[in-house]
Amino acid sequence: MNDSPWAAEPVAAGPAYDRGAALPGGPPVRAETPPQEPMPTPPSQAPQASSQPPQRKRAGRDLRAAIGVGVGLGAVIFASLFIVKAVFVGVVAVAVVVGLWELTSRLQERKGIKAPLVPLAVGGAAMVIAGYVRGAEGAWVAMALTALAVLVWRMTEPPEDYLKDVTAGVFAAFYVPFLATFVAMMLTADDGPQRVVTFLVLTVVSDTGAYAVGWRFGKHKLAPRISPGKTREGLLGAVAFAMAAGALCMEFLVDGGSWWQGLLLGLAVAVSATLGDLGESMIKRDLGIKDMGTLLPGHGGIMDRLDSLLPTAPVVWLLLAAFVGTS
Repeated sequence: MNDSPWAAEPVAAGPAYDRGAALPGGPPVRAETPPQEPMPTPPSQAPQASSQPPQRKRAGRDLRAAIGVGVGLGAVIFASLFIVKAVFVGVVAVAVVVGLWELTSRLQERKGIKAPLVPLAVGGAAMVIAGYVRGAEGAWVAMALTALAVLVWRMTEPPEDYLKDVTAGVFAAFYVPFLATFVAMMLTADDGPQRVVTFLVLTVVSDTGAYAVGWRFGKHKLAPRISPGKTREGLLGAVAFAMAAGALCMEFLVDGGSWWQGLLLGLAVAVSATLGDLGESMIKRDLGIKDMGTLLPGHGGIMDRLDSLLPTAPVVWLLLAAFVGTS
């Protein structure tokens, strides 16, 4: 769910010396120097094979910090899910507001785009709550009002770059809070917590499968211009892991679900999560940054954790509604 590689980049075997380059410990070699006969090397001075083991592939992040933060976030999410649903809705709203702050801050820092944060934050939180209370209709109404608020709020500034700023603001409103409302809408079903757990588990398992398989077997690049570390082998790992997890979740967690539905759900999640990851990678490359923030050690920012989750939420909500209904 971030821009972490699905396969390690190759490491150069060693420095190559060109003509005219400086040799170690000596003067530069001139191109016109005539070649000399090689001196015989005594057996005692013959080069020995390196006794150092080959370098192992390493992950690009602090895995201990990443695991610790991941466990802490998981504990907060699961506790809020199964104690009071409204608390989980509040957790989603807070994540949305922080994600909007990270996104708008990076847009202003790197591109000079001033998407108005106040109407986005207020409207984003209202959007999540409206989705939980009033469903899809409430989410759409809140989205429209948030877009209108962005247009009006920006009118208090000079007209230069107005179109650019409001366009970025409407994009941010759709990308972060509107997509997140589908998580809140999953929660309204009788087995809502189980549906949200299924959504989270499949997305995380897809990302984990992609990383594990890509790190070990990845050779063929998936989208080298967007995310050079991701591989086709990693995508196959994401599909396999997510389909297996989907079959288990639909069979044992979701009321009325069956294993074959889980296979289809897992396949869809693997595709949407990968596209979401690539989409945010595209944004970060355009901005010239590695992470959206530094709030979560080992992970980056909140948006670096939401990249796969946000586009996957409507996909899971739609398929669950088609398979087992919304109640």
